[in-house]
Amino acid sequence: MSNRSVINTDQAPQAIGTYSQAVKAGNTVYLSGQIPLVPATMEIVEGGFEAQAVQVFENLQAVAQAAGGSMDDVVKVNLYLVDLANFAVVNDVMARYFSQPYPARAAVQVAALPKGVAFEAEAVMVVGD
Repeated sequence: MSNRSVINTDQAPQAIGTYSQAVKAGNTVYLSGQIPLVPATMEIVEGGFEAQAVQVFENLQAVAQAAGGSMDDVVKVNLYLVDLANFAVVNDVMARYFSQPYPARAAVQVAALPKGVAFEAEAVMVVGD
């Protein structure tokens, strides 16, 4: 597919499996799920759930920027929480990274996430015309 390109940045965690940080197809960028890994160390951020949520959105933001966009270009976010009791915290953290009109969103509770983290998020972004 000639209009497909892989996005990669050292400002976000490197892939820990068989996937790319993001793939751009035309003007649409599919950002892979990010967990709260600190890019420089590939260790889980310390500090509890809010710190994990912030790191996840920092990682998504870094990939979005590497793809030539910003969080303002995100049109859809999927959230995965081990405990939906943390949903209000995610809303508070998201408000730091997104402005109105907010992207479409889904939030689901899952049994477990990679490396035992409490939160993961993925996104779809549209850039350019």
